[in-house]
Amino acid sequence: MASINLIDAFQDFKDAENIDRPTMMKVVEDVFKTLLRKKYGTDENFDVIVNAEQGDLEIIHKREIRSDDDVDNPLAEIAYSEAIKIEPDFEIGEELLQEVNLEDFGRRAILAAKQTLASRIGDLKKNVLIKKYEDRIGEIVSAEIYQVWKKEVLCLDEEGNELILPKSEQIPTDYFKKGENIRAVVARVDVKNNNPVVILSRTSPMFLAKLLEIEVPEIFDGLIAIKKIVREPGERAKVAVESYDDRIDPVGACVGMKGSRIHGIVRELKNENIDIINFTNNIQLLIQRSLTPAKISFMNLDNDKKQADVYLKADQISLAIGRRGVNIKLASELTEYEIDVYREDEEQTAEFDYDLDEFADEIEQWIIDEFKRVGCDTAQSVLKLSDSELERRTDLEIETIEEVRRILTEEMEREEE
Repeated sequence: MASINLIDAFQDFKDAENIDRPTMMKVVEDVFKTLLRKKYGTDENFDVIVNAEQGDLEIIHKREIRSDDDVDNPLAEIAYSEAIKIEPDFEIGEELLQEVNLEDFGRRAILAAKQTLASRIGDLKKNVLIKKYEDRIGEIVSAEIYQVWKKEVLCLDEEGNELILPKSEQIPTDYFKKGENIRAVVARVDVKNNNPVVILSRTSPMFLAKLLEIEVPEIFDGLIAIKKIVREPGERAKVAVESYDDRIDPVGACVGMKGSRIHGIVRELKNENIDIINFTNNIQLLIQRSLTPAKISFMNLDNDKKQADVYLKADQISLAIGRRGVNIKLASELTEYEIDVYREDEEQTAEFDYDLDEFADEIEQWIIDEFKRVGCDTAQSVLKLSDSELERRTDLEIETIEEVRRILTEEMEREEE
């Protein structure tokens, strides 16, 4: 009979361009050899011939021609009288090759084979997708927005593979519309319900690192190294860089002439402020640079506890802390030191101060933690700032701030008495 076409299942097989030809041929061969074993108990005397271009296959049954009274195994041998009915010129000892009519297997068996083939090809496609994107973790990809949901965005790459950009991996000010093209970094590949899920990210430090590599040839060429990146996505980022060539200023190279190199990255990151810092092994100098744009007067370091007490002029404190405490938080992450900021004159009055934790019986812990987050971890550091300044820096309501100030003031007055 004419070779059977495997319709939809084989069409999937043909379209799976990323699966190498030998692997695809082996899959089809395995599926139909299993079919042969179920029907005949063995596949030893059968050849499965796959025509990947045409999308069809043939199964050839090989048997040796023997005399009529010398046939012991009908699967491996055929009687001479039967062979000459097929071709009169056959002689004893020759090999007879006969195409197997696949319809003889039965409709149910053929359907099961097609389903098995489709399943195996689906598994191969999944493995190819996993391998492709596991090798691309940390790389930037461009994808088209296909669907926007509340918790995630579904994107399609150039081959139609589905990529997921979760809400947690989006910059807070990101806004997407169907049909737009976006850039993101491949963060990881998850497997859910036996299906690969490629997760993208626009908040990962890897995304900023790759953007810098694209914009700054010296980074791509290895002349400048990115030592560390910390980010508060959409708000601020700090990048510590180091040059391996004394003739190259790493900060200037990354920023570019009149900010030409950094401006494109800032726009991509929705106006995220990017501080490029010259890396140094001198931790005191690194802390000073990491608190940019604030100017430090002096600091006390405890290297064992990885603690830094930084003293600044009054007008520099808000710059060091930054909006919602972001600047000091990122500086701590970059340097891996716990940084506390103080007014320059606080060192002289420190002996008359109280740690805020001493007021835990009167002030709720979450309120104390909020003051600490913006660098106010003592009574004096809170009282020396106005109500409006504290309201601006923290997420506390004015009534809460006034109550805290009342408690602290009364305690300080009792101490003076």
